[in-house]
Amino acid sequence: MDGSPSPAEVFGRLITGISEGRWHELADLYAEDVVVEMPMDPHRTRLDGREAVRQRFAAAADGWFELRAHDVIVHATTDPEVVIAEFEYDGLNRTTGKKFTVANVQVLRVRGGRIVASRDYHDHRGFAAARTEDGD
Repeated sequence: MDGSPSPAEVFGRLITGISEGRWHELADLYAEDVVVEMPMDPHRTRLDGREAVRQRFAAAADGWFELRAHDVIVHATTDPEVVIAEFEYDGLNRTTGKKFTVANVQVLRVRGGRIVASRDYHDHRGFAAARTEDGD
């Protein structure tokens, strides 16, 4: 062991930071050359590098929602660098006061205590509905 946090521990820090609104700290969990893919996003978003992740989190910090993770299940895999996490976010639209819940799955590859790759399967349709005034 190199003394680095495990992939499950890194995921725990990520999800806790999001739930506590500590957006500006989260990019430091990622490697400089990280690749984050969101294949279920209608735009098939891909973030290349820690600075792109930092910008995404900065936008979330000033964004329209608050999130709290719950029902978190972290699955170990046969690859010691990879964990799969299933969870839900209870959210609040800061503008409308509307509450919402969205499902998520993340597949993280962690090396040396930093996320080097992530495939994020968020309920983008649920987020989009929650962002509108009436949810339609």
